[in-house]
Amino acid sequence: MQPSDTPPDTPPAIPPVTIRPAVPADTPALGKLGALLMRLHHDFDPQRFIEPPPGAEQGYGAFLKSQLKEEDVMVLVAERDGKVLGYAYAAIEGWDYMALRGPAGVLHDLVVHPDERGQGIGQLLLDAALEALAARGVPRVVLSTANENEAAQRLFARAGCRRTM
Repeated sequence: MQPSDTPPDTPPAIPPVTIRPAVPADTPALGKLGALLMRLHHDFDPQRFIEPPPGAEQGYGAFLKSQLKEEDVMVLVAERDGKVLGYAYAAIEGWDYMALRGPAGVLHDLVVHPDERGQGIGQLLLDAALEALAARGVPRVVLSTANENEAAQRLFARAGCRRTM
């Protein structure tokens, strides 16, 4: 056996994940993931979160596609072998007196397809979103999670986020 040969019992290498800006062709995948996020939250707390309406995939996809043109918005996708595995949606916002905060980057969505979770894809998306917001000079980044979404809370805590509400 040569040193470069892979032993027969070694699993095949998983291709790397690429993080990139979303493009209009990603709309169907973004819509499915956005509707998945809606379902997840509704399942956490149906009294707090809306149930995804019929056509939620198309509606969420169309919304995110419309955001691609906005100067102060970023939609990033995690992709492997041409397949969108997850996305992050963030925006730069001004003063918000209802939230009692000054200008900030706001991470609105971060979702990874359930079949792809546990591989660090959420961390890659979060890191890329935070880096993109920092590069734009935001003084702070805020986000919120469902109380029941402990996995997301652990991810955000590892990134240095702290609870404020």
